[in-house]
Amino acid sequence: MLLSQIIGQRTKEVPREALLVSHAYLLRGGYIRQVANGIYSLLPLGLRVIRKIENIVREEMNAIDGQEVLMPVVLPKELLDESGRYERVGSELMSLKDRAGHDMVLAMTHEEAAVHLARNEANSYRSYPFMLYQIQTKFRDEPHSRGGLIRTREFTMKDAYSFHRDQASLDEFYERCAYTYNRIFSKCGIPEVKKVQSDTGMMGGGVAHEYMLLSNSGEDTTVTCNECDYMANLEVARCKWAPVKQQPSVLKKVHTPGKHSIRDVAAFLNVLESQIAKVVFYESDSVCQPLMVLIRGDSEVNENKLTKIIGVKPAPASENTIFKTGAVAGFASPIGIHDCRVIVDESLVAGSNFVAGANETDYHYINFDLNRDAGKYEINDIATVKDGDLCPLCGGTLSLKRGIEVGNIFQLGTQYTDRMKMRYLDEGGNECTPIMGCYCIGLGRLMASVIEARHDKFGPIWPHFIAPFSVHIITIDLKEAEKEIFSTPIYNELCAKGIETVYDDREERAGVKFADADLIGAPMRLIFSGKNLDSRTVEWKSRDGSGKGTIQVDQVMSFVSNY
Repeated sequence: MLLSQIIGQRTKEVPREALLVSHAYLLRGGYIRQVANGIYSLLPLGLRVIRKIENIVREEMNAIDGQEVLMPVVLPKELLDESGRYERVGSELMSLKDRAGHDMVLAMTHEEAAVHLARNEANSYRSYPFMLYQIQTKFRDEPHSRGGLIRTREFTMKDAYSFHRDQASLDEFYERCAYTYNRIFSKCGIPEVKKVQSDTGMMGGGVAHEYMLLSNSGEDTTVTCNECDYMANLEVARCKWAPVKQQPSVLKKVHTPGKHSIRDVAAFLNVLESQIAKVVFYESDSVCQPLMVLIRGDSEVNENKLTKIIGVKPAPASENTIFKTGAVAGFASPIGIHDCRVIVDESLVAGSNFVAGANETDYHYINFDLNRDAGKYEINDIATVKDGDLCPLCGGTLSLKRGIEVGNIFQLGTQYTDRMKMRYLDEGGNECTPIMGCYCIGLGRLMASVIEARHDKFGPIWPHFIAPFSVHIITIDLKEAEKEIFSTPIYNELCAKGIETVYDDREERAGVKFADADLIGAPMRLIFSGKNLDSRTVEWKSRDGSGKGTIQVDQVMSFVSNY
């Protein structure tokens, strides 16, 4: 393709709204243009990359027996009512009415549509297992779209849905899909993507993993072990608490005038914050009780974990709610409280002789022992992991790192198939409910993530499989007649051989041409210059800096084909 004919201007200036490298280069290189907040058009360069990513994904999905389908973007609200997700998803779900006043939604994901499709087609055990996938537009009314294509409202996703007769079948396919995801990301140029444990979120189910590209520009936090392969999203990450071998001492009330905060109490009593039993109150749980959470003073409550335990999103308690339990805000503990559910973090089980509130203004207890001094309570993991905590698998040191989620896989179980009454008949004619898995990759985010991982100060460094062009031809100080006998025949021959080539035919300075070539990022650059016309040689340079040199013009075709 002639560069002069490609729609999409390249610019030197970094747009003010571009805070991430990928966002800046996608705008500067003429790949995308913003239409509205979190909504973008793809220009020819951007679409070429996306189509190549699609081809990789499609090839790999077909290789594990995926069957491609295409489901609607707009779905009737009744489908989400069937699954129970309409009320659960929240304001990110865009709803509308059609001209007949019928309630509709723009699909964020297609679990309901997949079950609706499959339940009418897979009525016999002979159909199982099977996987349906699509590459389709989604819409999520994201309140905090950012980073160009990293987090958008409208996006293109590959989403796949597998259906199985038993857990063993799902487990086997889940691992096949996990292996396939590694192949996809490697082909796209980011083999360093890691599979990490994750929260099931609004998708539901019992098991989930994310594929995380570790990057300082990411908005997710991944917990990694420095000694073993443990990796988990911060939302679900666990740690191990080193036991403190102490004999419980006598409970004693001490005066702590005006000391409400953990920091103030620790300083006043000359103890570590980890020696304090911190209390956090929430308004209600799933049975409408006030909820007291007890956790070590140097830790924070992981409300995502707490939500899983109590069944609803926790809300901070009012002072009146706290007062009704017999506790005193700022000086609270489980000692003597009533009509309150108490959840204790595992960190407090490992030790004794903590500082705890006395439920009396300006007083705390020292030598608080959970087993001896607390009333009825339940133990759960509700702590947010910190840098330096101990790995739950090997006891090594945990570190927190930023990352970009480029894909995810879920074991959904029967959550959707049961509620939506999907059934099949087994060998004995009995009705059975299939179990389900879900597997997603956001294509635009994947494209942006590749740039985050593969770039220099001049532009993207595209891997061969997804580069918009394989070869970029640049001419310098050549007249039109000279181009016709020097560079143009090579361009024509490359195109005839099916090698995707962009030819910079513009009358521009060499610096402008090289800058644009960096933004386009073709793996191979061929430079035809007037100084090499007589010797019939061509300069070549790889975009990633791995090689450069000079070759004879009659060697270009074989050189490019074998590079």
